[in-house]
Amino acid sequence: MGAQWKQKGKTVAANAKGKIFSKLAKEIAIAAKGGADPTMNSRLRIVVEAAKKASLPKDTLERAIKKGSGQLDDASSYETLVFEGFAPHRVPVIVECVTDNKNRTTTSIRVLFRKGQLGNTGSVSWDFRHLGMIQASAEAGAADAEDAAIEAGAQEVEAGDEGAMLFLTEPGDLDAVTRALAGQKWTVTSATLGWKAKNPVALDDAARAEVEAFLHALDEDDDVQNLYVGLA
Repeated sequence: MGAQWKQKGKTVAANAKGKIFSKLAKEIAIAAKGGADPTMNSRLRIVVEAAKKASLPKDTLERAIKKGSGQLDDASSYETLVFEGFAPHRVPVIVECVTDNKNRTTTSIRVLFRKGQLGNTGSVSWDFRHLGMIQASAEAGAADAEDAAIEAGAQEVEAGDEGAMLFLTEPGDLDAVTRALAGQKWTVTSATLGWKAKNPVALDDAARAEVEAFLHALDEDDDVQNLYVGLA
């Protein structure tokens, strides 16, 4: 939980899948500002691979690349905004948003943080590590996770989601470690930059439920892309 927060038991209903597709399209458009060719733009390549694994429709993927790289009349005007603050019970939160309307997003986040406390830049990020985060699963004949991490150049490895392992890297090593793991018979399901809490907060069930409700409300906002939470 000290890395990226995800709703438990999230369904694969059409509206949930649509939200995932919308987030992926925004990420692709942002990444494509650095170039439309995934072979020359490592950030774009990683996001495109994640989109394909999530079954993002091909036409949606291609349009997002063209929009982000300025090949369409309605070129992307998306920008990334990062907010820091506290959920109830002083649980630190970093909120990454992707938006085409900065004022709308800022107003929405301020309202959503009324049950917590919105802070200034740096108010909680000092208590997080900015890392490359790679989710991967071992194929037949793959080296064990710790050996694979050492060989690939990852800093650490820990249990990830749904039986996968989470490899942590320096931000600048994300692409190289992703490629190295693939060469060691590890199937990479996601590779992204993110934030990991240094000192996650432990709560009782009642307090945790209150924090989860706060996070769920944030996650429902269309402009919220990722949530990183210091919750044990």
